[in-house]
Amino acid sequence: MLEWITQINNAVNGVVWGPAGLALLFGTGLIMSVRTGFFQFRKMGYWLRHTIGAIFTNKDVTAHTSKEDMAISQFQSMCTALAGTIGTGNIVGVATAIVSGGPGAIFWMWVMALLGMMTSFSENVLGVYYRRKNEKGEWSGGAMYYLTDGLGAKKGCKQLGKVLAVLFACFCILASFGIGNMSQLNSIAGNMNTAFGVPTIVTGLALMVVTALIVIGGLKRVAAVTEKLVPLMALFYIAGALIIVVMHAGNIPAAFGAIFKGAFNLQAAGGGALGYGISQTITWGFKRGAFSNEAGLGSAVMVNSASNVKEPVHQGMWGVFEVFADTIVVCTLTALVILTTGVVDLQSGAVLANVQDNALVGQAFTAAFGSLGPKFIAISILLFAYSTTLGWSHYGTKAVEYLFGTTGSRIYKVVFVGMTVVGSTMKLGLAWDLSDTFNGLMMIPNLIGVLALSGTVVAITKNYLDRRVKGLDIEPMWSAFEEYQKQEEAEAAAEEAAQRGQ
Repeated sequence: MLEWITQINNAVNGVVWGPAGLALLFGTGLIMSVRTGFFQFRKMGYWLRHTIGAIFTNKDVTAHTSKEDMAISQFQSMCTALAGTIGTGNIVGVATAIVSGGPGAIFWMWVMALLGMMTSFSENVLGVYYRRKNEKGEWSGGAMYYLTDGLGAKKGCKQLGKVLAVLFACFCILASFGIGNMSQLNSIAGNMNTAFGVPTIVTGLALMVVTALIVIGGLKRVAAVTEKLVPLMALFYIAGALIIVVMHAGNIPAAFGAIFKGAFNLQAAGGGALGYGISQTITWGFKRGAFSNEAGLGSAVMVNSASNVKEPVHQGMWGVFEVFADTIVVCTLTALVILTTGVVDLQSGAVLANVQDNALVGQAFTAAFGSLGPKFIAISILLFAYSTTLGWSHYGTKAVEYLFGTTGSRIYKVVFVGMTVVGSTMKLGLAWDLSDTFNGLMMIPNLIGVLALSGTVVAITKNYLDRRVKGLDIEPMWSAFEEYQKQEEAEAAAEEAAQRGQ
């Protein structure tokens, strides 16, 4: 039975994360970059000022909403989104890319991230534009809604939009238990056991209690935790990685040289674990880059849509920053830690130390920090992986809510909490593979929606820049759609009341 499941999963995975799937992901990022005039480069100073820069200059970005307002702040939405994306992929995923595709794979991770910035931007713009409030007053947004209300509004596409939305929600729920829960908890428990001797069952029970207190409390509680946890974990890991890179500063030019030469060298992966040449270098760079920052998967948009912003482009710019922080900053530092410490061959990516690629970063930290190295990595993975669990708990909740309503989401949260113990104590080889596949399956309906609604993204972006940058006195596009939504809700309420009266 397991062998049969594995064969089917490998076949599906080969499609969604094969040349066709990666071409769709790359192509969407390229198309959205071209159609928005390469907004991520042309307006780089602007989006940096209005995201990370605004944290220090605009108190509205970090101010908490009132108890009555179920939305979260822009800063909280960014932290929760980063909580979901910054995870073991930033540590283990980078090492796997280097070992399997050579140092040049890092270059293609950058390429995927630079284009993925506009995929993430587009997802967030559509997420905020098409979001709606549930019966509890919370914002609900994501691919489910822009597939249903956006793609579904196009002539002849109503049924298609609905089917794709349901498929996306189903894949998201399955992925939330795999990559968002059990796989992350398994990594935490294993590393805590290795570094500190903590039994896996103890780690699982402790995290189950903590998860119950946070997740069952709803998004505002999750956001309150992630806004403290994410900056802490990022600074902790970045500081440790920078210390190592500075200690080996003399090797930095050689490391970057290996990345750029390996990106186009036909023998780049010739001595690596797989050694398939430049095609594998590009494939592993694209695959691990997408897996790390999740641009195109449609996951992070579900929490970005819960922000208290009115302007879709504002939240779109946070999407650009999230990809930048995840891949260009954190993944690059991990790559430099590996490439400057001598644990791999700079030409091929072949491991020189006698360790598996999933322990490669730990070996690099051990070389610099001695016995503290494994402990540092164990704590980093605890913070990274657990924050991913918190982020994905919201994604799964919103997917269940779309399919079954808020009652179903409450049941989901209880099951999600219980699975933390299961994930901490079981062997998860197949679970990792299945999680990878479900992530890829989420990507396909989401990207169809983004491409189909690319004109809407362009129009909203132009409308925003005309008003906010050029100073034109025109009506915001979001206000017109907001009125349309209110009218639809009023008509639906009247129809429901009429049916009750009968």
